[in-house]
Amino acid sequence: MNVLVVNAGSSTLKYQVIDTKSHKVSAKGSCERVCFTGGTFTHAANGSKKVTENIEFPDHKVAIEVVLKDLEANGVKIEGIGHRIVQGGWYFGDSSLVDEDVLAKIREVAPLAPLHNNPEANVIEFCLEQYPDLPNVTVYDTAFHFNMPEVAKTYALPKDVCDKLHIRKYGAHGTSYRYISKKVAEMTNGEARKVVVCHIGSGASLCAIEDGKCMDTTMGLTPLDGVMMGTRCGSIDPATVCYLQREGGYTFDEVDEMMNKKSGLLAVTGGKTNDCRNVEELAAAGDPEAQLAFDMFVYKIAAKAAEMATSMCGMDTLVFTAGIGEHAPAVRAGVTDRLAFMGVKMDHARNALRGDGAWCLSAKDSKVKIFVIPTDEEFMIASDVERIVNGK
Repeated sequence: MNVLVVNAGSSTLKYQVIDTKSHKVSAKGSCERVCFTGGTFTHAANGSKKVTENIEFPDHKVAIEVVLKDLEANGVKIEGIGHRIVQGGWYFGDSSLVDEDVLAKIREVAPLAPLHNNPEANVIEFCLEQYPDLPNVTVYDTAFHFNMPEVAKTYALPKDVCDKLHIRKYGAHGTSYRYISKKVAEMTNGEARKVVVCHIGSGASLCAIEDGKCMDTTMGLTPLDGVMMGTRCGSIDPATVCYLQREGGYTFDEVDEMMNKKSGLLAVTGGKTNDCRNVEELAAAGDPEAQLAFDMFVYKIAAKAAEMATSMCGMDTLVFTAGIGEHAPAVRAGVTDRLAFMGVKMDHARNALRGDGAWCLSAKDSKVKIFVIPTDEEFMIASDVERIVNGK
């Protein structure tokens, strides 16, 4: 099945057209600065060279219209559209074929992810209006975590408040975790039963997967919880929010922006960078703030990995994925060395090599297998479109 996979962010729209049988990508591109001036459209189709044009995108509907017209002009066949949805809320434990009810529910849960769910819903609305014969399928980042154990997803707040406002741990990166879970099962012939996956990019989270099911994850009600990230603070004393408002005079919007966009690696490096690569370079050059940022980053990932293992009463496999997880050997080494007490032992020589595809980097006598597995959320979304449309 030839599937258009759409990922609408707060100010971007990225897409790929994927053949679910051959895995071939026949077209891909991105619309940047959506809802702002100075928009650009980068695109390539059917093996052509990548082209970048200056196009204004006043909203996401204009962006998807430009994409669909470009695909049509290049003769790219589409048999279905898959939409990445950040937040499925309290409704969706699996991907779903879109109808009016599904679209209404995506908007209803939007307060949990207002910068993402509403643009995503607008794109879906346009696709349904302009291409009513094409099936649209929504794939939720939260679905993989939907049925995690009560002990992991429940917050110790008054039950009536939680029930009224649907407060619980929702997690994120679930589409990536589903893909990694399938890949690690294939690579180990099903022997990996207690798996901790570190999805480490600018946004970062970890997940405990036992026999293919989520037992716990680090992101919570929102993607701010868990490990320290590029610009997010991760887990801190929740009373810090009250203190900043009461004593610092910050509004709740200012605190929200501070913790999501001005914290993490960016804050600890003194505002120098939120890019882990730059943090490593600065640390190697003797920058003490960058060294602290790197050490904190590694420490917090390792600490959360141990926490995830606790949810399964053990760990037999540790996986690194996403941008930093796949391409930062120093981060992987720092995390695994801190977990040596759990039987995690890395082959540092193999870790230093840049591997292609999925590869194992645990030492022969390690009690825990260590893998780097590139994630492929787009293919997972395309596969879900085929599965849902065909009623599998």
